[in-house]
Parts: sequence; C-alpha cells; structure tokens
Amino acid sequence: MLIKNGMIHDAIHETPYAADLLVKDGKIAAIGHNLPAENETVVDAAGLQIYPGFVDAHSHLGLDSDGVGYEGWDYNEMNDPISPQMRGIDGFKPMQPCMRTAARAGVTTVCTGPGSANVLGGTFCAVKTVGKRVEDMLVKEAIAMKCAFGENPKRCYREKGVSTRMTTAAKLRETLFKAREYLEKKEAAGDDASKKPAFDMKLEALIPVLKREIPLKAHAHAAEDIFTALRIAREFNVKITLEHVTEGHLIAEELAKENVPCAVGPSLTNASKFELRNKTFDTPGILAKAGLQVSIITDAPVIPQEYLPLCAGLAVKHGMEPFAALQAITINPARHAGIEDRVGSIEVGKDADLVLCAGSPFDTDPDVRAVYINGKFVE
Repeated sequence: MLIKNGMIHDAIHETPYAADLLVKDGKIAAIGHNLPAENETVVDAAGLQIYPGFVDAHSHLGLDSDGVGYEGWDYNEMNDPISPQMRGIDGFKPMQPCMRTAARAGVTTVCTGPGSANVLGGTFCAVKTVGKRVEDMLVKEAIAMKCAFGENPKRCYREKGVSTRMTTAAKLRETLFKAREYLEKKEAAGDDASKKPAFDMKLEALIPVLKREIPLKAHAHAAEDIFTALRIAREFNVKITLEHVTEGHLIAEELAKENVPCAVGPSLTNASKFELRNKTFDTPGILAKAGLQVSIITDAPVIPQEYLPLCAGLAVKHGMEPFAALQAITINPARHAGIEDRVGSIEVGKDADLVLCAGSPFDTDPDVRAVYINGKFVE
C-alpha cells in the first residue's frame, strides 16, 4: 500500500509534514516525497491528517464484561490478595464488540491485564485491537506486573486480612522478600535439582520483576500511595511505572526528581471514592511541563476505550500542549510498556498502525476516515 498526499503527525517531530507512506508486509517501509507505486494499492490521503495508531498504557479491554454482567468479568481475581501468577492473556476475550469499536476509533494497541483489587494482581500484556486469537494479537506477552495501593485492596480484602495501607505495603514487601530469597536459592543451586527450592508459581512470576525485565505497574491515586510505591521499588531495586497518579499535580516537583513514567487517568469520571477527590484534567499537562513522561489512559471500561483521544483533547482544553497530548496517546504509552520498537510513532520499520482523520483526533467528532492495523484496513 502507498498512501500519498497526507499530512503526517509522526509523534516524534512536533511539526507535521506532507509526505507519502509506503507500507510493505505490515510495516512502514518508506517515508518520502513522490514515492513511486509499483504493485501497491494507492490510497489518496489528500486533505487528511495521518497519525500513529493510538496506544493506551492502562486498560482492561477484553477482560471486562462488555455489558454482559459478571459472567464476562475476568479482570480481578477475588480469592487471594497476592496473585502475581495471574496472566492477562488468560482472561482476554478478542471477540468482544468493544474491541472492534476501539479499533475503528483509532485505538490500535492496548496494554491490558488484571485490575486493582489485589496487592499483586498479575501480568499485563500488550495487544492489537483486531484479531480472533490473543496469540496472534500480541505485541508483547508480559509488559508489567500489576500491584495496587490505596483504597481498592483495603475494600476488596477487608475480610481477608487487608484493612490498612500499612498491610498492603507489608504484604507486598513480604512477597518480594520471599521472591528474592527464592531466586537466590535457584541461582545458587545452578544445575543441581536437589538443591533447588520447591517450585512456587507466585514467586516464579515475580522473577522478571526482580531481574528488572518488567516493572511493577503500581496503581496509586493519592500522593501518599505514590510515595509508598516509589519507596518499595527503591528498597528492592525494581523498575516501576505509576498508574493513575490522580494527585500527581500536587507533587509534580517531587515526581520530576524521580523521573518515573506516569500513566494519568481515568479523568472522565466522577470522584467515586475519597482518594479521587483531587481528580482533574489539569494533571497530565502539569506533569508533562514538569518534564515527566506522561501517558493518558482510559482504564477501560471505566472510560470506553474509543474515547482515549477525546481524553487527550480534554487535557489540551485544561492546558496541556497539543503535541504533548498526542505523544501521551502514542509514543509515550508505547515507551511506558516497552513496545516503542513496534508502535507509537510513524517511523520506518515500525508496524503500519495508522489513523487517517479529516479533523483533529482531539475533537468530539474526529471524522476518522480509515484505520490500518499492521497495514490492513479495519472494516
């Protein structure tokens, strides 16, 4: 496919530019002027704006009920507050109608996985939003280990031993201590099976975190929970991303010192609990201006997945620079998830995930004319 005459917003350069895009084998093969067509289908994008496929760094798309009640609800394991062995791919339902709705709106990649009921909830995966089988939709199987602070673990497990923020922190520390000891014993045993510790699936699941292969994905709304998450990550020398960051604008200077990726949202909701009392669309812009890598998120289904670009538009209305807002739903969430080698910007070699609009994606009606995922038109 050769897309000609469009105005490209590549999410890397602030100023858009007119150029042609050559797509081969699902990848962006060339960007330039007057690219010749050989056997490619030519798409005339004159008058259209071309954006990278939008990326959500924090969603539960495919694991939620999609309007069919508890039977379709698979994103919180409610039997055990410590369940790092859960894997988002095992609850993912590709055939849900919400997937196609998201894709048609230009949301081409989502990072999805367990919710925030548990102190440790399991691994998130990154998937494209079109397909019939999760293995064929994967960008990356394990991108982060979900953990949660604040009100949710307290509320969900009050009758099962978690009733304060102190308990949440203690249980997370205890599990990380056990996992570290388990890993040390495994490594010390080498190839001697008789010296290896008894297999523990929970502790096994945390090895990639301890090896800094994936980060803790820390649900934290309130300032005190954000600081607790950072403190524990520092204690165990593990990577961390901050999720929700509702009170981030109140501690922007402190967060700037930490330089940790922040996924902000869902902001298009009411303050449904005490820790959301300071929620505002000002937060993404304030954090971006403080120099932080900011992603804007829906936490779908809290906000329907297709409204991700609208949330970026509302952040612009509240003071965020438009280019920073575009990056917050493209390259920044890709970096947040460690998949920026494939998605998040229009660059040669990356997946041909493209959104062609007659208007701005930040508008209430962005007039999306075409969406391509891996170079294929989304019906």
